[in-house]
Amino acid sequence: MSSVIWPGRPDPLGAYADDDGVNFALFSETATRVFLCLFDAPHRPPRETIELPERTGRIFHGYVPGLRPGQLYGYRVDGPYEPHAGLRHNPHKLMLDPYARAVAWSGNAAELFAYRLGDAAGDLAFDREDNAADAPKGVVADDAFEWGDDRRPATPWTETLIYELHVKGVSRLHPQVPPNLRGTYAGLASPPVIEHLKSLGVTAVELLPVHEIYDEPEVRRRGLVNYWGYSTLGFFAPAARYAADPRPGGQIAEFKAMVKALHAAGIEVILDVVFNHTCEGGHLGPTLSLRGIDNRAYYLLDAAAPRYYADYTGCGNTLNLRHAQTLKLVLDSLRYWAEHMHVDGFRFDLAPALSRRGAEVDRHSPFLAAIGQDPLLSRLKLIAEPWDVGPHGYQLGGSPHPWAEWNGRYRDAVRRYWRGDLGLAGELGYRLTGSSDLFSATDRGPTASVNYVACHDGFTLADLTAYSVKHNHANGEDNRDGNNHEHSSNWGVEGPSEEPRLVAIRTRTIRNFLTTLAVSQGVPMLCAGDEFGRTQRGNNNAYCQDNPTSWLCWETGPEGQALLAFARRALALRSRFAVLRRSRFFSGTSGPHSRLRDISWLRPDGRPMGHGDWVSPSTRALALLLGGDATGIHDARGEPVTGATLLVLLNADEVPTRFALPCREMGRWQRVVDTAWPTAEEEILPASADSHELPSAAMAVLVLVPHADEPRSAS
Repeated sequence: MSSVIWPGRPDPLGAYADDDGVNFALFSETATRVFLCLFDAPHRPPRETIELPERTGRIFHGYVPGLRPGQLYGYRVDGPYEPHAGLRHNPHKLMLDPYARAVAWSGNAAELFAYRLGDAAGDLAFDREDNAADAPKGVVADDAFEWGDDRRPATPWTETLIYELHVKGVSRLHPQVPPNLRGTYAGLASPPVIEHLKSLGVTAVELLPVHEIYDEPEVRRRGLVNYWGYSTLGFFAPAARYAADPRPGGQIAEFKAMVKALHAAGIEVILDVVFNHTCEGGHLGPTLSLRGIDNRAYYLLDAAAPRYYADYTGCGNTLNLRHAQTLKLVLDSLRYWAEHMHVDGFRFDLAPALSRRGAEVDRHSPFLAAIGQDPLLSRLKLIAEPWDVGPHGYQLGGSPHPWAEWNGRYRDAVRRYWRGDLGLAGELGYRLTGSSDLFSATDRGPTASVNYVACHDGFTLADLTAYSVKHNHANGEDNRDGNNHEHSSNWGVEGPSEEPRLVAIRTRTIRNFLTTLAVSQGVPMLCAGDEFGRTQRGNNNAYCQDNPTSWLCWETGPEGQALLAFARRALALRSRFAVLRRSRFFSGTSGPHSRLRDISWLRPDGRPMGHGDWVSPSTRALALLLGGDATGIHDARGEPVTGATLLVLLNADEVPTRFALPCREMGRWQRVVDTAWPTAEEEILPASADSHELPSAAMAVLVLVPHADEPRSAS
């Protein structure tokens, strides 16, 4: 018996259920007819196919009474198949609704191409094989969820510590997470994982992509998957592969429960989102959704040859955010995740691609303008990966207020400095103080800089100290993939070693990385597992490694536990000392009631650093004095916030260096962190101590204890 279909309404796009049925609405400028297919199971042909009866403007729509949440559906979109004109409709292929809020499918990718595979004509060979049984299906979502008193933590940028993680990898091997929850949204929200995050002082988790994922055909052919998830199939749907609940649509409630649990612990949720390209790839890629619905609207095509795609992402295609509907799709997705899923912010992969005007990046693009005026989105945490692979694609420092940006120059400067490279004093000085050279021109402060030494893409902190070259053979690309310039050092032996000298310098370098991150102005980001020495055995592009190469191994042994204890101690510096949480750049001056400048750069002999010291290739040891009575921070009533004065000593030289101790007339120095002595207790240096020696490749953080406070520990 065929279902009745009523005209329905064109808004909102997608499939929305009410008490009596479901409304379906789909945008297409170039389609001639649209057919709704209803399914009883992900792996079966449709039980019925119904033409959407109405078209309002460019939106096809209809309402089917009697349907309920959980219903599986898809579309056949009829229209011209003329690749040379940029038109790729094929009604024999089932299209996933771009607005589907959950996706279910059999996982069989055999017939998801609109052309005949193996035909000499390539994508010009129209294929009539029906793929409805194998294609991904949308799931009519059930929006019901008991949020209770859930509230956004709304952590200020100055107090934010980001932990970048993969939903599956973080709990897949965790021995204290119930086996049925490991590798899932529920696993991330489990008490042992949350307790670990809180012990590090984490205030926000940044999740690698969780939008529904489609593994690229070439990756599948190598017997691998797109583990990182930068291959989006649906911009509204949480990936079903990370759900413990196997029911179609169950991933929605599980994701919401995860967010609620993290919020209850005071932890924000930031999504890494991929709006620059989709999983459909180039002209020989599969046809799953946007390509077969309205190829010319959703993608940037080559103006001279519309059969082909403009590729500014390295992934075969680029979304066309200058088209009103594509921009609407992105904004609707962002608002959905913010309003209905309660996420707290977004990190935008290859962000310049979202503002492309051909070969140029438009810093006043419709996308940036729309985000900036949106009353909800503009108040969330917005982070740009400020580069893509197109012309003029490196845009670090170019985002507007209130955006923050991944700071790749911070990463490279810190890696090179602790490797012992020469001539980095000036570059390091800018990076440690929030990168005013990059962000002040756009009226942003230090918190525009998301500082990191390692992230998912590249070597882990441990591998930065154990490998000088990448080892990506397991990826099946003959080690051609991945970055060739990691600025790493194996300290004399490639790979693991138990030689005491190597173990000592490698672990001390990791501690240097962690401590440098903790004392730098800006927003620190730690990559999951780096706090206890996670290794990928030299693989710096583990995007396709859904196995222990990428998963966190929580049984780390004594060495990992010692590093974890140090990481907690180092990262706690940020919450402990106000001078590390500035919202404004240093001025090098003192306040009206302060005895010290907000920052002073010192040579090891205690004298101020001059121009010659900054430009000298031999300057590898330096100190910065942060005045606790000149923080530049004010409370809600405008009163200045004062705190402890810190002295940070850095020695990347090959020999030990003795640093003169300033401000002895104001108090005594207490050593709080020393990477050469990681387990040493905090101690106040003797009153007679006028200097402090650091061995090679080490750093220390000291706090000034005023005479009136001795012998208490400063805080």
